[in-house]
Amino acid sequence: MTLDKDKKILIVGLGLIGGSYAAALSQNGWEVGAIDPDPQAIAFAEKAGFIRHGRTEPEAEYVGKFDIVVFALYPHVLLEWLEKYGPWLRDGALATDVTGVKSGVVERAQALLFPRVEFIGAHPMAGREVSGVENARADLFRGANYIVTPTSANTEEDITCCEALGRTLGARNISRLTPKEHDEMIGFLSQLTHCIAVALMTCKESRHLVDYTGDSFRDLTRIAKINENMWTELFLWNREELLSQMDLFIAHFAKLRDALAQGDEETMKSMMRLSTERRRYFDKKPD
Repeated sequence: MTLDKDKKILIVGLGLIGGSYAAALSQNGWEVGAIDPDPQAIAFAEKAGFIRHGRTEPEAEYVGKFDIVVFALYPHVLLEWLEKYGPWLRDGALATDVTGVKSGVVERAQALLFPRVEFIGAHPMAGREVSGVENARADLFRGANYIVTPTSANTEEDITCCEALGRTLGARNISRLTPKEHDEMIGFLSQLTHCIAVALMTCKESRHLVDYTGDSFRDLTRIAKINENMWTELFLWNREELLSQMDLFIAHFAKLRDALAQGDEETMKSMMRLSTERRRYFDKKPD
């Protein structure tokens, strides 16, 4: 499949990410529809111009109209949806997702849809500390990384189409990883960092500390304002990989603590020099 303007795109789940997909795609000229159980979300998206039309319940005739379907759902909800309504997707359609874990999701989704529909996992590496379609933005993914997780069940043509979707959203860098590689990477870069932020915010009662803090504490805990339902599910889905990354972090934190306890200035300085060097890789380049 190619990502032509005559392709109709369905967004299933109008939260922050699904709404931002809809906003960006509509802004770029695609006909976008949506399914979400919240009638207020549908009404907001229609009024904002994010979608042309929507439904609060899946309908066979409606679902079957679309060439590309983007699932912005929790992993278990995505799989339940495919089990119940997957047969309504049109033959030859391309299905993709935004889910933050891939192992156990991609393979099961493909098994539910094969061979009529290709499912290709994708993950836009962008978000905000708020939720809901009312906070969606057409430029949310501009300059972001976008990861595609194809398997041997996917065709090169549809993989390329999925990558083109990421570029249309405004992503700067498109990468291909296996589902396992994705979960290893995301366990470190995203899930571990959220765990650290949560632990930092919960280790000490902090209401009075707001009067004294500087930007460093705010920056480090920006992601501590967290959706507990979504992140708990993601953590548990990727449990073994996340535990491995947590153990890695604990070992290095212990190394720094031991150096402090022993007055080992050289070890502390060495770790700080390495930290500074590696942090430069993550400095965003101007558009």
